[in-house]
Amino acid sequence: MDFLNMLNPVARWLHILAGVMWIGLLYFFNFINGHVAATMDGDTKKKVVPELMPRALFWFRWGAAWTWFSGMILLYIIFWNGSLGMGESVGTVMVDAGSEVTMWTHIMLLVTFVAVFAYDFLYKSALAKNVRLITVISFLLIAVVEYAMICFGNYSYRAFNIHIGAMFGTMMAFNVWFRIWPAQQKIITAIKNGDAPDGNLVALATTRSKHNTYMSIPLLWTMINQHTVVFSGKLFDITGLVLLVVIVLGWHIAFQLYKKSGKVKGF
Repeated sequence: MDFLNMLNPVARWLHILAGVMWIGLLYFFNFINGHVAATMDGDTKKKVVPELMPRALFWFRWGAAWTWFSGMILLYIIFWNGSLGMGESVGTVMVDAGSEVTMWTHIMLLVTFVAVFAYDFLYKSALAKNVRLITVISFLLIAVVEYAMICFGNYSYRAFNIHIGAMFGTMMAFNVWFRIWPAQQKIITAIKNGDAPDGNLVALATTRSKHNTYMSIPLLWTMINQHTVVFSGKLFDITGLVLLVVIVLGWHIAFQLYKKSGKVKGF
């Protein structure tokens, strides 16, 4: 048994373990903790927040890091190893039989991991103030990336599913380490000192955490469907439409969960 075959189940195990920790805490922060914190007075927050949040954010950010890192290992083992040679036309999990690995295959692989910078730029721009508009733009950009993966990069069904998921996961991990955690450090310090946190930092941490919640639901779909081809057929004669429908459905589910979370009361 070679090294990669042995690494595969270990990486899967680590990926699931770290992912449960990360996404579980993400949902705790967004559907529970925020509502509970809103019921606390200043003195209570001063006592509870500096004790609770650093501990929770430790497991949150390292869960994100290990989920992303183990995911990269799995992408290499399952999709990239031996499947990215230029001109290759033998059917693989990366490219279907009859198609070739081209320059576009590699370009779209790069897009998977640099799209995070376009996302960050877009949501720091003035467009982000109009939530409906920025949501529509985001969805259209995702559709363009998926279309390019399928039609130019020749990605197989399993490949474009998991690479869209990897794109979401990269954005989410980026948010955790470079937007949410730095902002929360300053917010927690302010609360500990009895000062009012910077409103811009609170808005940034809250917004990016909410983005992660919305991305997590379609991300979980891509993780499942990279193992199957049940939905690989065309919907309305459009390849890849199923995933786009799932993204919209996932965003709607997250929206409904936010509404429900605000109605759950304590004793």
